[in-house]
Amino acid sequence: MKLHDLRPAKGSKKDKKRVGRGDSSGHGKTSGRGTKGQRSRAGGGVPPYFEGGQLPLVRRLPRMRGFVNIFKTQFATVNLDRLNERFEKGAEVTPATLSEVGLIKSPDGLVKVLGRGELEKPLIIKAHGFSATARAKIEAVGGSIEELALPADRPRRGRRPRPL
Repeated sequence: MKLHDLRPAKGSKKDKKRVGRGDSSGHGKTSGRGTKGQRSRAGGGVPPYFEGGQLPLVRRLPRMRGFVNIFKTQFATVNLDRLNERFEKGAEVTPATLSEVGLIKSPDGLVKVLGRGELEKPLIIKAHGFSATARAKIEAVGGSIEELALPADRPRRGRRPRPL
């Protein structure tokens, strides 16, 4: 067998239907569109959402408002009162330890510490973000803060990644 011997399977190739080429073609006169009506005319027909004149579903539903920022950085949040309950004095708090005690789902995500509640013991907290009140309360009780770097593949909120 050579390249010039290759042929498509029988019946797999069909000629294009040529309409409007005279009555003897079998598709003459009205060209398979029937007689009269909206779909028989050039440019006629209805859009896909048309429901026969009934108010379409897309118009019956409330409109979608605003937009979703696809570049937003999602943080798992932890408040100081929860840290106070779960950790002993001087403990090191990292995303891995937060996941172990059940305060966040995954140790791989980004973590932000928020300032709700009171912190009564000094802790060494390592997270990707801190609110200003959380930062102040942690330092007030003698704790320390280490801000972890955001991964390079995650753009900061609102910033688009540079094109390649």
